[in-house]
Amino acid sequence: MSVLHLLLALIANCAWGFNFIAGKIGTLTFQPLFFTSIRFFFLLLIMLPWLRPAPGHMKPLLKVAFLLGVIHFSMMFIGLNAGGNIASIAITTQLYVPFSAILAAIFLKESFSAIRVVAIFIAFIGILVIGFDPIVFSHLDAVLWVMGAAFAMAVATIMMRQFPNMGVFKLQAWIAAIAAPSLLLLSLIFESGQLQTLADLEIIQLWSPLYSAIGASVLGHGIVYYLLGRYPVSIVTPLLLLAPVLASIFGIWWFGDEIGWKLIVGGTMTLLGILLVSVNVERFTSRLKARI
Repeated sequence: MSVLHLLLALIANCAWGFNFIAGKIGTLTFQPLFFTSIRFFFLLLIMLPWLRPAPGHMKPLLKVAFLLGVIHFSMMFIGLNAGGNIASIAITTQLYVPFSAILAAIFLKESFSAIRVVAIFIAFIGILVIGFDPIVFSHLDAVLWVMGAAFAMAVATIMMRQFPNMGVFKLQAWIAAIAAPSLLLLSLIFESGQLQTLADLEIIQLWSPLYSAIGASVLGHGIVYYLLGRYPVSIVTPLLLLAPVLASIFGIWWFGDEIGWKLIVGGTMTLLGILLVSVNVERFTSRLKARI
């Protein structure tokens, strides 16, 4: 990968990592569901030019949009709002990778090597270790919410195999179109005080949903889609594991998060397991042997 493209990958990781900071602040300001709805209204305004029908793919597209926009993001921001620190949430979100591998093996009959089985086991054991961190243990509900969000994303990832060439901006447009009104309705049902929040709102406080829409969805996903068009998934995906690490650093810097040894050990195990799931280890070792 060229230096320029490595720099783009770093920018995407920074954008996604800081999204956890913006999301935490935004959910505290607006409440989780209301914040997520505002985020998607901003994204919809930006993505309107790409909101076009996808003949032959509308039914699975709408299902994916609902899973990602309404289920995944609402659960993630509810977990982020309830979490004791950023690191545990950011690392747990990465479980969508082993969840996707498991679902692909069950429903798509994809091969499942012994190394991947061990890697998935390591990733989930890492989450258990994280759960015993004192700060995380007192907010276990947050970890469970985010695990649910990761599973929803994994299901959506498998379903996206039905329209592999959709285009990231068109997908983002439909996600926003489904999620924005749906989440607003859910917010009105399960939350309260939205009008008072808007009445007391200072314009500067809109930076968090605006950043989450532009920084994470437009910039982050746009860069990754660009890189995936030029490099294999096995090269791009491992680079994205920097995002939870950066999110943890941002959490320490912004909120003064405390990182205990259990979180460090468990986080390292989880990220290592996810790395081994993402990379085709057998192909890598065979190529290495061939060169030797």
